[in-house]
Amino acid sequence: MRRVAIIGHLARTAGDFNLSDMPGSAGRMDVLCRCVNAAFFLSHEFRRDVECFLVLLGEPDPPKTIRFSGGRLRYLSPDERSAGSLIKKALAVPAGTGFRESTPGVEVKKGGLSDLLCEYTFAVLDENGTDARAMATLPDAFLLSDHLDFAEEENHSLEGLERISLGPRSLHADHAITVLWNEIDRREAGW
Repeated sequence: MRRVAIIGHLARTAGDFNLSDMPGSAGRMDVLCRCVNAAFFLSHEFRRDVECFLVLLGEPDPPKTIRFSGGRLRYLSPDERSAGSLIKKALAVPAGTGFRESTPGVEVKKGGLSDLLCEYTFAVLDENGTDARAMATLPDAFLLSDHLDFAEEENHSLEGLERISLGPRSLHADHAITVLWNEIDRREAGW
């Protein structure tokens, strides 16, 4: 199972945003929607062996985490509005300390990064990390930030975690997922 978690620093934690204005009314939810699509979609195929976590830190009720599970995921189409609609439905579910399903393969709970770090060991995508192509093996869980850098307290929580770079240039979060999955695909195919 491959896992990727994206921190949405401004992403709304209520489903009261407009699907036609996800960059504004939803706190750059568009970035997270593109990450969801990058995590799951191939040309004419869908990755069933992926879990994608969105850690939402925006108003009004942070933090919340939404989990997309590829093996059970339904109703996701390769466009931002489709992912945004599934996120809105998840945020309409009363969130507790455990995941609660909103639609098949999409769940929400209260809690954020600290909960995920207790459950999984993530490698952090970081331009200053070890070059992924120079590594003999790659981990199976990755953490990255949205369009903003990790906050100081987040970096403090991430101390001691492996840091991996995907190249000499900073990439958009969704592009980083695509490049990372491609590197893993190549290795699995023996390239």
